Amino acid sequence: MEARRAKGGQGPAVPQNTALEVSPLSGRPGIRVRGEIGEATRPSWERALAELSRRHQDVSYVELSEVAFVDVAGVTALAVTAMDLPDGRFVIEAPPPQLPRVLKLFWPDLDRIEVTTR
Repeated sequence: MEARRAKGGQGPAVPQNTALEVSPLSGRPGIRVRGEIGEATRPSWERALAELSRRHQDVSYVELSEVAFVDVAGVTALAVTAMDLPDGRFVIEAPPPQLPRVLKLFWPDLDRIEVTTR
């Protein structure tokens, strides 16, 4: 995979052509996500969460079994979106292991997110 350096040649290499695939779940409200959630894909992730929250009614599902990695900013976007819901919750299914750890560390009492592990 080709990578480029951040502006000015400083900082970590950022992968190019990194895609985040988001599709609707069939038979229930929510999305299925594939890929990695990081700096390169965060705009796509945030758009998907914004659209999900616009359609949200009581419970929305976020299926992440094909997500290899989510960074802290990606978990933050999820937490902030959940906190902004007028009611109900997100059920996060099969996330990568760092997602529940980050949620527990920074948002231990966030009851708007229910995590079902792999």
